[in-house]
Parts: sequence; C-alpha cells; structure tokens
Amino acid sequence: MNQTDLKEFLLIGLSKKPSLEPTLSFIFILIYMLALVGNVLIAIIISADHRLHTPMYFFVINLSVLDICCTTAAIPKILDILIMNRLAISYNGCVAQLYLFTSALSTELVLLTVMAYDRYVAICFPLRYSVIMNRMACAVLAGAAWVVGCVHSFTHTSLILKLSFCRDNAVDHFFCEIPPVLKLASSNTFVNDVVIVASDVLLGMICFLLTAVSYTYIISTILKIRSADKKKKAFSTCASHMTVVSIFYGGVIYRYVRPAFSGKLDADKLVSAMYAIVSPVLNPIIYSLRNKEVINVIKKLFGRQALPQRV
Repeated sequence: MNQTDLKEFLLIGLSKKPSLEPTLSFIFILIYMLALVGNVLIAIIISADHRLHTPMYFFVINLSVLDICCTTAAIPKILDILIMNRLAISYNGCVAQLYLFTSALSTELVLLTVMAYDRYVAICFPLRYSVIMNRMACAVLAGAAWVVGCVHSFTHTSLILKLSFCRDNAVDHFFCEIPPVLKLASSNTFVNDVVIVASDVLLGMICFLLTAVSYTYIISTILKIRSADKKKKAFSTCASHMTVVSIFYGGVIYRYVRPAFSGKLDADKLVSAMYAIVSPVLNPIIYSLRNKEVINVIKKLFGRQALPQRV
C-alpha cells in the first residue's frame, strides 16, 4: 500500500544556474512552437493531398501526434519553472506527467518498428504492397502500437504508485521521469528496477531486432537493383525513417536500457532533452526536407517554386 506523505515534488533540474533562465525560457518557447507548428503542418500537408494518403504517411501522422504529446507533457511545466519560478508539481501531477511521457515514448518505439515493416513490404514486395498494407492492417498496426505503449507505461506507473515517498521531494530533473523519481522513494525499489530493466530490454530488443531484420532485407534487396536511379529512389524512401530511428534509439537505449540506479543524472538530463524535446522538432524537418513527395505538396500548397529538393 502506498504510504506517501508528500503532496508535491520540486523539479530542481533547471534551478542551479538562475542567470541562464531567460535564455533557456526563450529556447524552450522556440522549441515548443517549432515542435507544435512543424508536426501540425506535417499532418495538414499529408491530409491535404491524396497522393500522400499512403500507409507510410498514415504512420507519419501518428508519429506527429506522439511528438506533440511528448513535448506537451514536458515543456509547459518547464516554462512554468523558468518563467514563474514555480518548481513545485503535485504528486498526482508528477505521476500523470510520468505516465503520459512514458506512454508516448513506448508507443513511438513500437511505431518506428511498424514503420520499418512498412518500408520492408514496400521495397521487398512492391507488387503486393497495397494488399498487405491495406487500411485495416494499418489501423491494426497503429492501434497495437498505442495499446502496447499505454500498457507498458501503466505497468511502470502502477508500480511507482505502490512506493512510499516520505523524505526528499527534490527531483533532480526538469520533468517527472521514472529514473529520477525512483531515486526519491523511501521504500525498496528492487521490484521497480527489475521490471524496468526486464520490460524495457524486452520491448527495446524486440523492436530493435525487428527493425534491424527489416532493414537487413531492405538493404539486401536494394543492392540487387541494377538501375542506379531505381536504387537511389529506393534508398530515398527509407532515408527519413532511418535517420529518425537512429536519433531515437540512441537516446532511449542509453536512458532506459541501463539500470535505473546508475546515478548519472547530469548526463541523463541531456539525453532526455534529446528524445523528449529536440527529436520532436527534428522529425517533421527530416520527413519534409528529405522527402521529395512532401516538398512537392508544400510547393503546391504555398505556391513556392524555389524550395530545395533533397533526396
């Protein structure tokens, strides 16, 4: 039974250098606006043109929604800390933030694996692509990603709710995330640590292996194509996803596959910022500037003829 006496936590991860607060406030406002505008714009562009109504872009819209959830779970409270100097977050608010962020992160991990499978089918079985990746299949795959993410987050959150927090309430981070919150527990966190390592390694390894297998077949198939133009086009359809996967996995593997009690919180904060704040800004840029189809639709929507085309 949870015997928590604390009513609130203090997020002190940004309070060590007050002189930097105005600069950080501007940076976080800019990042939040870029993430919102970029991801909403991607969703609008995809919805506005029937040529982009394909399985790949359906999953990109889901990714944009997740990126919006990820930044919204973290940045508004960060701005509250920097601008209003309100370090406190209620116990329930901290748990809610932790659940939303972990859920978005887990769902994105599974969704990127689904997107790798989509590229595998498109490259390796092009003639059967529309049959295999039909609307029902896409809806089931996307729905499964959301369900797995929510269940995964609920498992960790429910275990945290069973812990006692009766002493220190200073979270050395800029938002509530599982590892720094666990360090404040008064009760034993052995079960939490074991479940974190076991479930995250299991989920992470399954997703990583499925993604790696997909791209092994993809690259093998592309290398067998004789035409240089067709080979270049095939690689270009996978380039955006491979870039996003590399950025995402780099942060998540470092942050969550390690044991939760490793103690390197300063480095952890930088890594958390990468996949929670920076990645949602980069994703819409990667999927637009590196994709000729999206660039062509942007030209059509905004009437600009001088946008750079990068493959």
